[in-house]
Amino acid sequence: MAQLFNRLGSLGLGIAIAGGIASSALYNVDGGHRAVIYDRFQGVRNYVVGEGTHFIIPWVQKPIIYDVRSRPRNVPVITGSKDLQNVNITLRILHRPVEENLPKLYQILGVDYDERVLPSIANEVLKAVVVSVRQLALKRR
Repeated sequence: MAQLFNRLGSLGLGIAIAGGIASSALYNVDGGHRAVIYDRFQGVRNYVVGEGTHFIIPWVQKPIIYDVRSRPRNVPVITGSKDLQNVNITLRILHRPVEENLPKLYQILGVDYDERVLPSIANEVLKAVVVSVRQLALKRR
């Protein structure tokens, strides 16, 4: 009887180890998301993985999940005009990454690309808008 329990214990341990390895070899990409694969030996793979359940090599590959749906972002900017007045403007941006460029986006900017790129672009755009509105207002007078 003791031998049977030893066999069941070792079988259970083997099944648990196999289940742990299988669990770490699978990952899910949800709807509206895409994945880029980072390989420890080859770097960022040059393809994008779509929705569904996929296999990776555990401890060698790592999926980086991106949300490719359109997302809003509000960027508040305080800008000055020529007559030394502060203008408070909030720009709402709808953005999403281009799926084919996700590997390059990860290599250059990382996962938080929107935190790095959008505020500076929005700041420049809003300054240009303030200048053009001021010029229109001066022409009107």
